[in-house]
Amino acid sequence: MPERTFVSNAEVGPGYPNWGAIWAGLFTFISIWSVFGLLGEAIFAGAANPSAAHPLTEMSAGMGAWAVILTIIAMFVAGRVTSHLAGVVTAVDAVIHGMAMFGLSVVTALIIIVLGEAGLATAPATLGAAHSPYLLGMFADLGWIGFVALFTGWLAAMLGASSGLTHQRQIQAHVPHVGVA
Repeated sequence: MPERTFVSNAEVGPGYPNWGAIWAGLFTFISIWSVFGLLGEAIFAGAANPSAAHPLTEMSAGMGAWAVILTIIAMFVAGRVTSHLAGVVTAVDAVIHGMAMFGLSVVTALIIIVLGEAGLATAPATLGAAHSPYLLGMFADLGWIGFVALFTGWLAAMLGASSGLTHQRQIQAHVPHVGVA
């Protein structure tokens, strides 16, 4: 009586990334980042003192910490989703899939940010304040916060992808042989 062996989570071959898994990781990242980013914005903007000389300055430390932590969590989860859905069995393939997801996520996030800033730049109130030391300082802070958030997010994506590594399992299925004795 022959036994059948089924192998699940087949390895993705070298040079053949699973783009469906990479896109799923991207959408996971953008979803988590957007939803909880808005939550952080609402919390910190609601807590700001509008009568202060520079109310946004008081928010920048909290928003910066929130952006870094949120990016780490979102990239870790997205890396894990990417690696799991790709069904990779080696750490190298997991990291490669996580890196592709990270790159695609960064490009998408930059497009969203640039489109948002383009909309703000057309507002009449911001046109006269382009050389304001206050605004320049805020943009510098946002640049550093963005760098730290993206760098630590990249590390989290690699860790998430590596931890989502699927170990190849062989499942033995016993199929009774039905026949004439």
